[in-house]
Amino acid sequence: MWRGLAFEFAHRSGGPASATATGSPNGQSLPAGYPAAMSVPPSMSLDAEVSRATVTTAVGDLAALIGTPPSGAPDAAPVLLVPGYTGSKEDFLPVLGPLARAGHRAVAIDLRGQYQSQGPDDPALYTIEAHAKDVAEVLASLGADAHLVGHSFGGLVTRRAVINGARPVTHVLVGSGPAALPGRRATTIPLMLQVVAEGGVEQMADAVTEMERGDPRMAEVPEEVRRFLHERRLLGSGVALQVMGEEILSVPDEVQALAAAKVRTLVVYGEADDAWPPELQTEMAARLAAQAVGIAGSVHSPACEQPTAFVQVLLEFWRG
Repeated sequence: MWRGLAFEFAHRSGGPASATATGSPNGQSLPAGYPAAMSVPPSMSLDAEVSRATVTTAVGDLAALIGTPPSGAPDAAPVLLVPGYTGSKEDFLPVLGPLARAGHRAVAIDLRGQYQSQGPDDPALYTIEAHAKDVAEVLASLGADAHLVGHSFGGLVTRRAVINGARPVTHVLVGSGPAALPGRRATTIPLMLQVVAEGGVEQMADAVTEMERGDPRMAEVPEEVRRFLHERRLLGSGVALQVMGEEILSVPDEVQALAAAKVRTLVVYGEADDAWPPELQTEMAARLAAQAVGIAGSVHSPACEQPTAFVQVLLEFWRG
């Protein structure tokens, strides 16, 4: 039965049966290599300033990529970057070097249960609340002047950390929304979770990888990146996928509580975002008394799809 579910999941996720190479759900053009439901780095190469590391929390280590400012770089505040639901630290790979060269120690993590941040089969460790505790702990280790960036589900995590008392100098929400995920992407999650429940993460990974082979939007994605995407799916925790999937579909609107924290906030979104619609994100920004910036040529992952523009937006906000 899982094979039929996998086909339906791939179809609803925007596989070749449901999209073209140049079309998106809202009619805007897509960048080369834009996939259905995940962030895809353009390359797996690490800039000279970037290295792999681990960061320690009370619950256990988290895998990280760290961009270290080179000699002679300006003295700027560190930044913690938190990925989305099916993502990982590599979602920020294209921007870590540029941020480091601008003087920022840039730390991107896998949330617990994602890719190389392994965790036990304990559902309590994968809730937004649990992830927020991890994020707050890592943020505190960077010092009192650190910036915080959350992408998609990661934005739901970072805002909970702020609501719970974390106080970054600034808070950037990227492709995230006020409440539960709406629309087409939301319909794919129960199907994915059913595939995982019946066939395990291996069957889910195989199904998505097979779908991508025939997807014209993935035609220009390098083979090393394709191998990474498959490995990321294989290594992720099925329990984490289940809990995080349930959370992203049910999280309440917490915008008022975030606004009450009075942390300077920026909302960034791809102009063709097909997760939380751009109009919903701009409305959220207004409720936060925050600036909203749309990035042209980007869908749901500006750091991968338009890294130069994304870095420029961050630097201008932090220097403002």
